Amino acid sequence: MSEKVMNRWLAVVGAILIQLALGAIYAWSVFTPELVLKGWEKGQTQNVFAAGLAFFAVVMVFAGRLMPKVGPRKLAITGGIVLGLGYVLAGLVGGTSYWAILILVGVIGGSGIGLAYVVPIAVGTRWFPDKKGLIMGLAVAGFGFGAMLWVKLAGSVGNLIATLGLSQTFLIYGIAFMLMVVIGGIFMVFPPDGWKPAGWNPPIPKEGKLASGALDFTSGEMLKTPQFYMIFLCFVAGGGAGLMSIGLMKLFPMEALGKNGYSEAESSAISGAAMAYFFSIANGLGRILWGAMSDKLGRKLSIIIMLATQGVVVLAFPMMAGSEYLLYLGATIIGFNFGGNFALFPSITADTFGNKFVGQNYPWVFLAYGVGGIAGPIMGGKLGDMGNFPLAFTICGVAVLAAAVVAALIKPAKQVA
Repeated sequence: MSEKVMNRWLAVVGAILIQLALGAIYAWSVFTPELVLKGWEKGQTQNVFAAGLAFFAVVMVFAGRLMPKVGPRKLAITGGIVLGLGYVLAGLVGGTSYWAILILVGVIGGSGIGLAYVVPIAVGTRWFPDKKGLIMGLAVAGFGFGAMLWVKLAGSVGNLIATLGLSQTFLIYGIAFMLMVVIGGIFMVFPPDGWKPAGWNPPIPKEGKLASGALDFTSGEMLKTPQFYMIFLCFVAGGGAGLMSIGLMKLFPMEALGKNGYSEAESSAISGAAMAYFFSIANGLGRILWGAMSDKLGRKLSIIIMLATQGVVVLAFPMMAGSEYLLYLGATIIGFNFGGNFALFPSITADTFGNKFVGQNYPWVFLAYGVGGIAGPIMGGKLGDMGNFPLAFTICGVAVLAAAVVAALIKPAKQVA
């Protein structure tokens, strides 16, 4: 009697539900103006964001190693519980203590995200070897769209912060995150050994082309290749520029718009819309569309185009941020390209180093996100306190353009016997 196999699209549904909750980290900017009003320095608000990103990335490496031992379902559910508890406890201690929020939201919340995040990627790659780019995009799209959901609930639509305060908002969010990840985690299972989509066979690598997952590198083998470090550096630059922009998407445009004659209320509303609508929607769409396009264009060319356009717009952003419609355009393009990182880099990892160990290999690549998450937001916050937001965008823009050149030099990896 043949083994009953789950409908593989249920894994996508579960992945999106999980990632909607994990996208909470991108909603951090909605809390920062209120915390600044309560006496926090701008740099302190970015320290929490950076801590969350760093622990997210570091814990994800351990999560990849844990997955073969505990299974994807238990790992995802555990991550959801840890993330939820971090926010619940932040609410219970009052929601405004710097050190408490740094530890509970930054360290514990970031760790919960790191435990759960790799699961949908590893599960999706196994179920959809024939549509890796598209499925990676769908699997992480919720992470981008989640920012819009949580920003609007806390801000202008749900008014949770204004009506209930920071502590109650943290508490409500923690419970919601926990429930969503636990429910989505139910569908996080690998297909049976030897299973493959009907009519699909593994591709045969072509000379000079990335291997499309045909060669399986262990993490130890991968870390000995120059391709790993080239991909890593590209992700540091692309991720760091986007993360710096996210951290400042409310604070910097408010300042720039104010200098151009907009009132404080107008500046707040415009910058809030730039983050909650234009950046967040484009961030989610970029994950899906860049993933789908890369199945046609190839992962390498897609990454080159994404980084090159991102570098140009990030360089121009200080000139765009003081005008309402140029701000919306800049936020859209930065968000769209930033979202593309999360579809393209897991996909190029699987293409270059194989599908079998992507759950263990991609967390090493994803450490680049942690490096970018420390460097980008902290630099942006410090330069903001010094009154020089534009310099942060200039530095990041140049770095992203340099990364596009590095991406163009990536060649197929070879296993050493």
